[in-house]
Amino acid sequence: MKSLKLYLAVLSCSMLVYLIAQYNRPKPIDWTETMNINDKIPFGTYVLYNRINDIFPGAKTLTFREPVYNVINDHDIKHGTYIIICHTINLNEYDYAKLKTYIKAGNDVFIAAEYFGDQLAKELGVETQVEFANKKLVSIKLNNKYLDTTKLYYSNKGIGDAYFKKLDTAKFTVLGSNTEHHTNFAKCTIGKGHLYINANPLMFTNFGMLSSAGSGYVSQALSVVKNDSNLIWDQYYTVGRSDDESSMRVFLRNTNLRRAFYIAFFGLLVFIIYEAKRRQRIIPVIEPLPNSTVEFVSVVGQVYYEQRDNANIARKKATYLLEYLRDNYRLKTNSLDEEFISTLSQKTSTDVQFITDIINTINFINNSETITDMELIRFNKLIEKFYSQNRYNGK
Repeated sequence: MKSLKLYLAVLSCSMLVYLIAQYNRPKPIDWTETMNINDKIPFGTYVLYNRINDIFPGAKTLTFREPVYNVINDHDIKHGTYIIICHTINLNEYDYAKLKTYIKAGNDVFIAAEYFGDQLAKELGVETQVEFANKKLVSIKLNNKYLDTTKLYYSNKGIGDAYFKKLDTAKFTVLGSNTEHHTNFAKCTIGKGHLYINANPLMFTNFGMLSSAGSGYVSQALSVVKNDSNLIWDQYYTVGRSDDESSMRVFLRNTNLRRAFYIAFFGLLVFIIYEAKRRQRIIPVIEPLPNSTVEFVSVVGQVYYEQRDNANIARKKATYLLEYLRDNYRLKTNSLDEEFISTLSQKTSTDVQFITDIINTINFINNSETITDMELIRFNKLIEKFYSQNRYNGK
């Protein structure tokens, strides 16, 4: 018990010291690329989402965490500018078909992502890549004739390094590029509307918006998109469906709660392992009850021997033999005649004369009041021989 108290005291002190140290140390910057509108970390989109009406004045922002098909089809949205800012967008054929119909109706869709998925690559020939080879700082610019095409927007942390490796120039108009002359912003006209694609989604995050170059680029890039009365903001391709959010996932997303959970979990695991050793007294070995069957048979045999009731013993042995024949050979033993002898001989593959000798002895015993010792011994030998032959033959 003292060792348990000592263990708990040491564990409590260690946890207290660790928590104090964690509380007082500088909080590290979380560089996770969430692009979530609720995240104020560098690569969240809290700033842009809350200042979007500066770029689209008067627009009503509608936020959805559903695929494109569900948003347009289930919510009966006819008009509105659709904005998707995420790391990867992977539309299926039904999403793309619904989005294409939506654009044809006169709506604008703006997608900023580093990877555009197989469907857009198949339909529009869109593939992206990152400027890995170039070690110098990559800057980006806009090529729209209505904007300042000479202004360069410098970026760091690699937020402007992605570009379109493949782009169908017959369908797209180039709106932006980088200093390596690689296109990173383009427009495709579909029916009455337009699809805008941008390969640098991190420029639209808090980190990009809080720099003069980043905020200037974002406002200029989004200014070419039509200002509709509705502004549909996608969160499905950044955080998934709302019904996918489990309580444990929310718990582990918070850094401090995650650390507290791990400390409690591993502390409990250590405690279980420590307490797994045996703490109770050794259980004494209880000897099993002795098998008294042999002793019982010896006593019963002694009683029969003293009574000298050979006839009773012989009849019991005959009864057991007939029961054995009924159970193993399915024979009727109410008539021990020549037919019975012939059937038993065939089923047991035993000599007819030997079977006849046994059956005649049984009939003799059943009709006699006294049996001599020699007659009992002879009958017992016949029975034992019969059992031995049938066991040997696998009967």
